[in-house]
Amino acid sequence: MIEPNMKKPSLFRTSVMKVVSGWRRVMDVRYNPLKHIPDPSLQTYFMLVLFVIWSVFFGSLAANYLGFFNYNTIASIIIHISIILPLAFTNAIFVDAERDGEKWLKEWKEEQSRYKLVMNRLKSKNLVLWDPNKEA
Repeated sequence: MIEPNMKKPSLFRTSVMKVVSGWRRVMDVRYNPLKHIPDPSLQTYFMLVLFVIWSVFFGSLAANYLGFFNYNTIASIIIHISIILPLAFTNAIFVDAERDGEKWLKEWKEEQSRYKLVMNRLKSKNLVLWDPNKEA
């Protein structure tokens, strides 16, 4: 049954779930194309190489387009690490919660899923919300 007064999930919960999902698509070898490499040490090596390549690439873009002419590759890598570590920490908490079956994570996922389902159904032209209080 569709709830006509369903409230939208909080921006915080939505943002955290999107960050975790995005992280997994890129950084988790269970989801990205590196999952096809059978050796975990090779997967780690390729992830590290890609990390360094992208750090240097974005740093050179910043140097070129933003005018950072004193660009330092080591500083760029340190800045990227300082951004990625909190994301990795958040992902680790979610992986641990999924493994342990934490109630709050299940509630967040169900809330997101229900809201998306209702919003998609409301976009349908043939859908009419039934309010038993008005019809009774």
